[in-house]
Amino acid sequence: MKQIVIAAAAVLALAGGIASPAAAKGCLKGAAVGGLAGHMAGHGVLGAAGGCAVGHHMANKKERQAQTSGTTTSAARPSTGTTSPNTMSGE
Repeated sequence: MKQIVIAAAAVLALAGGIASPAAAKGCLKGAAVGGLAGHMAGHGVLGAAGGCAVGHHMANKKERQAQTSGTTTSAARPSTGTTSPNTMSGE
């Protein structure tokens, strides 16, 4: 009985936070991993719910990084240790 209540609460919580099917990016992969880990610990449903949340968060984080990496400037790139002629002092 307790597992049914927990499963229903997890489904309602996740369904309430998802606006569209595209918003669930990363959830299935995270839920699979979390469900497996939770099953090993005796809490498969909780593991799946937590894995879905973490997977969704990581997918959003990866998407934000991909968007910002396309707009970086040359000043944000790491230095290679060489100096270009335009930045040499003394000339």
